[in-house]
Amino acid sequence: MAKKPKWVVEKEQSRKAAAAETLWLFGLHAVRDALVNPRREKLRLVVTLNAADRLADAIAEAGIEPEISDPRKFAAPLDPQSVHQGAALEVKPLNWGRLEDVALGDGDGPPRVVLLDRVTDPHNVGAILRSAEVFGAAAVVGTLHHSAPETGALAKTASGALERQPYLRERNLADAMERLRGMGYLLLGLDGEADQTIEAALDGRRDRAVALVLGAEGPGLRQKTKETCDTLVRIDFARDFGSLNVSNAAAVSLYAAGLRGGA
Repeated sequence: MAKKPKWVVEKEQSRKAAAAETLWLFGLHAVRDALVNPRREKLRLVVTLNAADRLADAIAEAGIEPEISDPRKFAAPLDPQSVHQGAALEVKPLNWGRLEDVALGDGDGPPRVVLLDRVTDPHNVGAILRSAEVFGAAAVVGTLHHSAPETGALAKTASGALERQPYLRERNLADAMERLRGMGYLLLGLDGEADQTIEAALDGRRDRAVALVLGAEGPGLRQKTKETCDTLVRIDFARDFGSLNVSNAAAVSLYAAGLRGGA
């Protein structure tokens, strides 16, 4: 029998690893939203008696048998610092499908997408997912490596948005950007040194699909990412100093790029 090429073996191993991957969500809000999400594959629910009472309707809807645990010796394998509120749910990661399909949007106006260049802090990504949901973004897209995966901490910060807001992770961000460009997207990279504001860059072009590209705090956008953008833009500040963290910048950018803002 012919030996399989190395790339085929690696792809098969990656697929098997992904199939075996699970994560623990924790906290009443995150667990409730996951329980009632029909897309989410639910494996094991650990709750205290008090949490079971508070989640009774969601547990019934999910059709899962809970394991009742002593709050002093909580049975789920969580970090001791996790504020679990007596509820933890083991799940499979969500699969939102292909970027090209998700980026089509819902047909209600030109879509907006947020691209994250190596944003690794799960709290920042969770907050960005909340903002993306509020402002109607079609997707948030990170990188497969060097970005925050689905975790309990990310889900808790997202406050339920992880269950509803598409979050995709692409192997190569520049390649994903080129694919969006091929779909007609305008690629705007956030850079504090840029010459024009988001509003100026979108003047007369708000009917375009827009991808907002944000980098990690500190290093910002990588050079290759900057070069792949159509235009670099900044958020206009009232003073000549100060900065926003990446989650706040994402919220402001989504508002500025919205159909209601500055048209």
